[in-house]
Amino acid sequence: MSNLEIDPAEVECRGDAGVAAGSGHLRMDVLTARDVPLGGPRAMTVHRTLPQRARSLIGAWCFIDHYGPDDVTTSGGMDVPPHPHTGLATVSWLFTGEIEHRDTMGNHAMVRPGEINLMTAGHGIAHTEVSTPETTTLHGVQLWVALPAADADTARDFAHHRPDPIDLGGVTARVFLGELFGTRSPVHTFTPLTGAQLDFAPGASIDVDVDPEHEHGILVDAGTIEVDGTDAAPLAPTELGYIGLGASRVSLTNVADTPARVVFLGGAPLAEDIVMWWNFIGRTHDDIVAFRTEWEAHSRRFGQVEGYTGEIQHLPAPPLPHSRLRPRVNTPGRA
Repeated sequence: MSNLEIDPAEVECRGDAGVAAGSGHLRMDVLTARDVPLGGPRAMTVHRTLPQRARSLIGAWCFIDHYGPDDVTTSGGMDVPPHPHTGLATVSWLFTGEIEHRDTMGNHAMVRPGEINLMTAGHGIAHTEVSTPETTTLHGVQLWVALPAADADTARDFAHHRPDPIDLGGVTARVFLGELFGTRSPVHTFTPLTGAQLDFAPGASIDVDVDPEHEHGILVDAGTIEVDGTDAAPLAPTELGYIGLGASRVSLTNVADTPARVVFLGGAPLAEDIVMWWNFIGRTHDDIVAFRTEWEAHSRRFGQVEGYTGEIQHLPAPPLPHSRLRPRVNTPGRA
């Protein structure tokens, strides 16, 4: 998915790989979403919880858009023209609906509920995302992962996987990245990451054993989720609970009398400075300037998407800021 904001945030993030062993009481920060229109006169609204002023990264997760359930007869659905990415991987995960993906590697794939599509941009890629005519309701998340400097210029790649559901007694888990509950996703990542969908029956609870050297995020889609051992109020839909380094177990309870759904994310801190602007990740302001210049010049770095029938065949980049991007410290929290 493209960041279609007219005035995209200028973000320079700094990681800190220091690890502190935690015990007893858990600290959880609650990050609230801001609503962003995803382009067009009937813009579909997405709830963006990352990046924001309070936190730029959770592990290498650097971007979280949460959308729907969206009635596409009202919003027009999703139709994102050819747009570029560098230095990151996109993770598409749907709850309802279907999205058609095309990219400059020639991949033509469908994003469907319960199936991960991970596209590695690396050196550069362009792609499109369009909800299918059969889709009446669109609901899901679009996530970005920052690639470490050693792999930021890697070749383009694409992976697809449908994880088997795991019945945990009142909770069903689908692990789409990393390892949880004794199962591991085969999808490759360049840094240690975790990604899973957790579906709760009313009143159901679960203990999630996690790596204490990782940060974690709990994105609530439906229901009301209490995180045991914290002073924070239960998490409501669209809120993101952040737990820093040191936790070895995260215990979650759906305190609503209706089903709940959570996207559970985690990862090792990215101990590097990154600059993220529009759809690009680089290491310096000059990197971003160069990527934008190449995209506007239709450079071979990004290639051409074939088969997209929309009116706009090359999404224009927003104007660059008038000043250089400034460093922004993103020290991992402590659980």
